[in-house]
Amino acid sequence: MNEKSCVDCGVLNCHKMDKEYPDFCLTTALSEETIDKVRKLYEDEENNRVSVISAEIENEFYLRYTRVEEVVEFAKRMGYNKIGIATCVGLIEESRILAKILRKNGFEVYGAVCKIGSFLKTDVGVAPEDITRTGAVMCNPIMQAMVLNEHGTDFNVVMGLCVGHDSLFYKYSDALVTTLVAKDRVMAHNPVGALYQAKAYYKKLTQD
Repeated sequence: MNEKSCVDCGVLNCHKMDKEYPDFCLTTALSEETIDKVRKLYEDEENNRVSVISAEIENEFYLRYTRVEEVVEFAKRMGYNKIGIATCVGLIEESRILAKILRKNGFEVYGAVCKIGSFLKTDVGVAPEDITRTGAVMCNPIMQAMVLNEHGTDFNVVMGLCVGHDSLFYKYSDALVTTLVAKDRVMAHNPVGALYQAKAYYKKLTQD
């Protein structure tokens, strides 16, 4: 049996604090010691600055700025100079457009494509039958992170790295990372569209 958590909650009292928490609420299960320990982490200079600036941008440009504009505004307010782009080779044209936008806004840009330092998938143990559709050359998100680290990027933007590859990039990036494009080849890189479709489908099932 699955243990209940936030995804099972229909109250969301933690959002506006105008209701009562359910019995399984994660907030009420937290000790004051744990809450204080985490609160203190926001006193860290970088953590505090990111939190404050993110809140300011959300409030000032709510439903007005695209995510591209939010990335630019956030990087400006954080005082970043060099922006790294970790891009899928399939989104290189979109990444070039992003680079132009960032440069127009005064940033230095350094990009690393997913096939950088490429080698064969079979070199890391991928079975030959698992490369027939997508090719033999492996994506290299760890190398992408290391290259951007070596070039001293202040902030990195992920452009459509595959599921799992993005995870490795986040793991090895020295700089903070945001995702501009979440790859979904089926949904035109709009993965939440599948959730909206599923929601409509399950709603129909319950009505029939």
